[in-house]
Amino acid sequence: MATKKKERGAAEPTPQELIRYYREMLLIRRFEEKAGQLYGMGLINGFCHLYIGQEAVVVGMQAVAGATDSCITSYRDHGHMLVCGMDPKGVMAELTGRAGGYSRGKGGSMHMFSREKRFYGGHGIVGAQVPLGTGLGFAHKYSKDNGVAHVYCGDGAVNQGQVYEAFNMAALWKLPVVFIIENNKYAMGTSTVRHAAGQELYMRGAAYGIPGEPVNGMSVMAVRDAAARALEHARSGQGPYILEMNTYRYRGHSMSDPAKYRSKEEVTKMREQHDPIDQLKEKLLADGLIDEAGLKEIDREVKVIVTEAAEFSQSSPEPDPSELWTDVLIEA
Repeated sequence: MATKKKERGAAEPTPQELIRYYREMLLIRRFEEKAGQLYGMGLINGFCHLYIGQEAVVVGMQAVAGATDSCITSYRDHGHMLVCGMDPKGVMAELTGRAGGYSRGKGGSMHMFSREKRFYGGHGIVGAQVPLGTGLGFAHKYSKDNGVAHVYCGDGAVNQGQVYEAFNMAALWKLPVVFIIENNKYAMGTSTVRHAAGQELYMRGAAYGIPGEPVNGMSVMAVRDAAARALEHARSGQGPYILEMNTYRYRGHSMSDPAKYRSKEEVTKMREQHDPIDQLKEKLLADGLIDEAGLKEIDREVKVIVTEAAEFSQSSPEPDPSELWTDVLIEA
């Protein structure tokens, strides 16, 4: 049976862990809101794809990630960077094209990484990160470091041919890879109903014997539980696993997308009934794990971090012209 669900999941999170998940999701939300503001002011140029609405996916995955795990994703990548531990100042400075950015201002929104944090991009070519991520899985297996590659792609990218070549190799060599399909329903602007033959994207690895399961990507707890199963499967030498995260982006595909292919009522309904941050906030309050004052303090701390990142992104100098000739080749 190619598609299966294991009963095992993650252990119950501690109150401190739940509060951390809330804080991480809130940091992503506030960071992305600020990035959107800077884009509107003309301080961020080029493409800028925001993660607003999808925060539970990467937070839930990283909640149970191993110390040697790696992460690679597409151009909707700022949230992944933040949860992997990259400095918000360096991320925002890269968005504004400044020398203090992670790629020294030369990569922008879609092209930055941190070897130290095991985050390998940010990739602008649709689906191209999937074979690269499969290569990360090969590196983990070759080096025997017990790591698993977290390979993210969208519902649009999953129709790319290179994705299936990667599935084949990952299954053939039983590589420690978890393929995470962030199904936000609209790809670049076309509904999955119109672009995907077969709506159960978690079954896309069935031909290669890769198990998969659908996940409520608007619930950080559901993501965390599924992530634990998938990572245990991959880490134990059983090969790759597919998680289809059913999520939703509140903004357009990019900042230049007016998103006229869906109604405002649909977006409002999703925000009011399924918002991942509000859901966890309600649980924290209902279980008595934090009070309103504590939530306000977290919000204040997050706003300070984001404000400082925005200020740094504008005060950091622009790259020197000599940087055009750096980072082209590795000097042996």
